[in-house]
Amino acid sequence: MTGTVSPLQSRPMAESRPQKKKKKKHSVFKDWLAYLALRVFMVFLNLFDIETNLETACFLGRLLWKHYHRGRTRALDNLRASFPEKSEQWMWQTGRRSFEHLAMLAVDVLFTPRLVGKYNWRHYSQYRNTERIKWLIKEERGLLLVTAHYANFEIVGYLLSLFGFNIYSIARPLDNRFINRYLYGVRRRVGQKIIDKKGAAELMEKLISSGATLCFIADQDAGRKGVFVDFFGRKASTYKSIGLLAITGNIPIGIGCSRRIGNRFFFEIRVNRIIFPHEWADKDDPLKWVTAEYTKAIEQFVREDPTQYWWLHRRWKHRPRGERGTS
Repeated sequence: MTGTVSPLQSRPMAESRPQKKKKKKHSVFKDWLAYLALRVFMVFLNLFDIETNLETACFLGRLLWKHYHRGRTRALDNLRASFPEKSEQWMWQTGRRSFEHLAMLAVDVLFTPRLVGKYNWRHYSQYRNTERIKWLIKEERGLLLVTAHYANFEIVGYLLSLFGFNIYSIARPLDNRFINRYLYGVRRRVGQKIIDKKGAAELMEKLISSGATLCFIADQDAGRKGVFVDFFGRKASTYKSIGLLAITGNIPIGIGCSRRIGNRFFFEIRVNRIIFPHEWADKDDPLKWVTAEYTKAIEQFVREDPTQYWWLHRRWKHRPRGERGTS
């Protein structure tokens, strides 16, 4: 999406600057009601099998596509800019399907602990190019795993924790503390270790030094201070932390995804790129090269099935200096 410039050039500069929005006061009571609604909704979901609930989620996703006008507009704008060669019909079909996947993820998160265990995980997942990553994790010399807001990005951390791998997921807490506490509790029951994103830099360095594996969702807008690298033909602000951790710790980065098969609770978990330290050793700007390289790997698996990506989020919100407009 491109921003607009005021035509009223005669106004003083102070008037033309956008005013910062005041942060809304959080309502604890509303948060508690939302948490209560979630628990009641879960009781209802448990009356049906997972496949039925996923079909219901697809229906809710289509309703969201129809009525969430701002999100639909943003998704379509992002799709048009990313796939200019595609038809308008394709844009709408892909965008609507991405909303279905978003709704199915919510069902996945709630049902994963009830369905997936140490003895039946093969019923719900298959693997491609994961053997080398598995041994890198087991060696415990430090490793970064990177994915995106794509399909069920939550289940990889769950499965690795289920089998006792020394991994930590870096996550931003939900604004609703009641729901956040509940969901964190569900994930931690199988040993999943979660670090709050804010203020975690020092802790992450210690964990890497101890040989742990850190998991990141690496496709979020990083603001004006991020590293701007190509993503679907446009510059996207990307966090420096992943590249800095890899370079200072001299550790590899694995990039992959968990792709849903059909409308089922079944996933293909795959690794499509491993970046090793010797690859950036001779680069003039290793931080930018590493960031661009894993971003390119993310784009690769998104292109293979764009319907599973979160096109509604503001990946291109901030622009490089000298370039106007937001998305």
